[in-house]
Amino acid sequence: MSDATRERGGHMDLQAGMPVDRARSEGRAVAAWPQLLPLARLMQTARRFFRSAGDLALPPTCLCCDRLVASDQALCFHCWHEMPFLAPPWCQRLGLPFAYDLGPGAVSPQAIAKPPVYDRLRAVSAYSGPARALVARLKYHDRPSVSRAMGRWMARAGDELLVMDPAGAGPPLLVPVPLHPFRNWSRRYNQAGLLAREILRARAHVEICADGLRRVRATRRQVGLDASARAKNVRGAFAVSREGALAVAGRRCVLIDDVHTTGATANAAARVLAKAGAASVDVLVFAHAGADRPLG
Repeated sequence: MSDATRERGGHMDLQAGMPVDRARSEGRAVAAWPQLLPLARLMQTARRFFRSAGDLALPPTCLCCDRLVASDQALCFHCWHEMPFLAPPWCQRLGLPFAYDLGPGAVSPQAIAKPPVYDRLRAVSAYSGPARALVARLKYHDRPSVSRAMGRWMARAGDELLVMDPAGAGPPLLVPVPLHPFRNWSRRYNQAGLLAREILRARAHVEICADGLRRVRATRRQVGLDASARAKNVRGAFAVSREGALAVAGRRCVLIDDVHTTGATANAAARVLAKAGAASVDVLVFAHAGADRPLG
């Protein structure tokens, strides 16, 4: 018997290798579990009842068109059928879909002619149809709840970007593209930040640096601007925060945004992260404006 056991005045259970008092208390706890099972079942039944009652009062609707659907955070059959989901084969750098498989590591003519600052880009869908409607609801129609489904889809689409690095660079670090403080105040949330947090929920091994980037200069809306005007508009708009400088150095960063159009925003943000010492910078978005038709 150990000195500690003697001091407590306890006895040792020689078979279990623990004090008898502790063994008895744990035995009582285990014995109490069967008595708690009916209560657990009752609580589960109550949750189902209230969920069903809520569905009757406020039935779930399609995320895009508000048609009635069977479950929350879902698309109706029509919107699902029209959703322009992207899938391999695609350009290794820009994520543009190919009409046929060109082999592993194939790169599109666009990536060869104008290589992006970032390493790889992946997207859930092309920027058309229901995907465009979802982005509009998230950004302009005060529907932050749609980010839950959008973020889950992004986690699947970005599987190869979100894997653990065997080389020792640590888990991927999600970095949302920031809004200017005034626009963030007027909108009440940053859509990229909401998407990043949903990806974090779906992929528990990744990490997030929500304030890693700052938008230090107010920019006009990118809608309606051509590629050169977009690049000029976001030039010098981003900076790495003090918190971000510590988190980004030596890490694999994954920029998170809702839409990729000309790449001006992604390139500007990736350039800042690379200068801050990021080991690599990938981009994960919900919709890709240049991916409407397969190449080839």
